Amino acid sequence: MIELFVQNGLLLVFVNVLLERIGLPLPATPILLLGGALAADGRLPGGALFAAAFVACMFGDAVWYAAGWHYGRRVINLLCRVSLSPDSCVRQTETRFERWGPLTLVMAKFVPGLSTIARPLAGTLHMSFRSFAWFDGLGSALWIAAAMTVGMLCHAQIGLALLWVREFGLSALAAFCGLVAGYIGFKWWERRRFFAQVDVERVSVEELRRLMNSPEPPVIVDLRSALACRQDPRSIPGAISMRLEEIPLRLAALPVGREIVLYCACPHEATAAFGAKKLMALGYTRVRALRGGLDAWEAAPDQGPRGKLALRGGSGI
Repeated sequence: MIELFVQNGLLLVFVNVLLERIGLPLPATPILLLGGALAADGRLPGGALFAAAFVACMFGDAVWYAAGWHYGRRVINLLCRVSLSPDSCVRQTETRFERWGPLTLVMAKFVPGLSTIARPLAGTLHMSFRSFAWFDGLGSALWIAAAMTVGMLCHAQIGLALLWVREFGLSALAAFCGLVAGYIGFKWWERRRFFAQVDVERVSVEELRRLMNSPEPPVIVDLRSALACRQDPRSIPGAISMRLEEIPLRLAALPVGREIVLYCACPHEATAAFGAKKLMALGYTRVRALRGGLDAWEAAPDQGPRGKLALRGGSGI
């Protein structure tokens, strides 16, 4: 196995890193560690390995950047719907982009789940490709260098581990498969727990429109992040813009006796559901999340002024 890797190391590193960055569940860090260990032993050219991994990383990331640029939040929503960590998809990545700006792309390679959304999100924000390439390239270089450096420093231990694998063969493979299965099982359990956390009552677009035309219309709360609002300044007419963390500080705008409908623009209405849970914990009983969020409202047939989206300035469109 080692001789095969030595003979085809550059190609294997390139293919593995490219497939991992495109989105297949093939972690690239182990092969970079092995490449670093073999480079330390003089059996592979370290510079060429770094270059192969870097080119593959940049190409894979550019694919997702282009997808975000051309298809917008649909790409992000799709990624979050299939993610094993849907709660950390959009909201946390947008929060980090607001806080760190383009430096998010540098840090993303070292934060599980962040890199998945950061690349297409940079595209949806229409970040210039030059800026994307610079910051993403810096993050890629640091990530590859870190993995290869650890491999070089621990080349003796990696060599012993490979000898153990060769000696125990199937037992080692079974242990590895067990670890992978355990990790996937844990992430699946986290996913199920997430869906339990967002299990709150929903209201449909049609019902919300009827309520808005009633004698006592509901209080509508837009819980999208500032970044999402800048991307799409439209909102449901009359909605109050609020951040999830601001809810306990702005209870004066949320009368206890009124119907309150919260919406967002994230998969599974996650932010709106978390907001509803917060309000219910504070004693509110008439709280619901808008099923489908702003996307559902926008996609529904126009039914007069109350069925239109409004700009932040208040004018309908």
